[in-house]
Amino acid sequence: MDDIAQGVLDGVVAAGARAIRWLDDRDPRGADLVRGIFPATGRAQIVGVTGPPGAGKSTLTDMLVTELRGRSLRVGVIAVDPSSPFTGGAILGDRVRMARHALDPGVFIRSLGTRGQAGGLSRSTHDACLVLDAMGYDIVIVETVGVGQDEIDIVNLAHTTIIVGVPGLGDEVQAVKAGLMEAGEIFVINKADRDGYQATQRQYELMLHLREQAAVARDAGWSTPLLRAVATSGEGGKEIADAIFAHRAALEARDGFARRSGLREREQTLGILRERLAARTLCAKGQAVLADVEARRIDPYTAAGTLLALIDGKDGLA
Repeated sequence: MDDIAQGVLDGVVAAGARAIRWLDDRDPRGADLVRGIFPATGRAQIVGVTGPPGAGKSTLTDMLVTELRGRSLRVGVIAVDPSSPFTGGAILGDRVRMARHALDPGVFIRSLGTRGQAGGLSRSTHDACLVLDAMGYDIVIVETVGVGQDEIDIVNLAHTTIIVGVPGLGDEVQAVKAGLMEAGEIFVINKADRDGYQATQRQYELMLHLREQAAVARDAGWSTPLLRAVATSGEGGKEIADAIFAHRAALEARDGFARRSGLREREQTLGILRERLAARTLCAKGQAVLADVEARRIDPYTAAGTLLALIDGKDGLA
């Protein structure tokens, strides 16, 4: 355990890979390892890349890695893939698309399966980010699975969220409205060489204007840029990277970087607490309560109170 933790702090790739494996498998050694490396975290900028399926998120992430490496930065990538229905692991499609960086010692790429987790992330994405942060990577890019309007867990994880859209989806704004519209700090229209780019650009500009007027963005001190990209040819990489650094500078000017890091750890703590409390209710008595709900002998509110009472060690209702 101590050797793996020290290896993570020393930036040893094999140690980082094993640490992420423990955490993804819910191995008890993973929690012990986090205790050892946590004081060394909080430095890396977490950048989320999200958007509807087919927007080219993986190709854009690959382009970003190339641009950031050109600036001598160490880059970690967590690519969240749909889980295999047979093994429960990641299908690895995203990692295959970034294969050209596989031999670069300044890049660490890891695919994680969603394992049924909603919200576009894997259950262990936060932990993997902590490992890469402790390993000394300057930027950790988290690419989500293709998400819908309300699947935006990445917002609670990332310092900077990039929303990727693409022409040709019909109602382009439909794909990024509601929660995503409020979340993104950087908007990118990828595949901008396609027909319909101008119409898509106008729709996004209108959407961002309405967002500004409604003051719904989570970072009121930041003017959200709308950028053009053709990731397959490398177009737009410089501008996106510049926007990422500009957003970090804007956050740090108002102590927002540390605040978002703290909120991320707070959300993770609450998530672990919810998971452990739920596990504690799955004892024999808890299963009996759930069976009563299924049989409609008691209602869900009464059942929840009974389960809370079981956690508290009481026999009556909470």
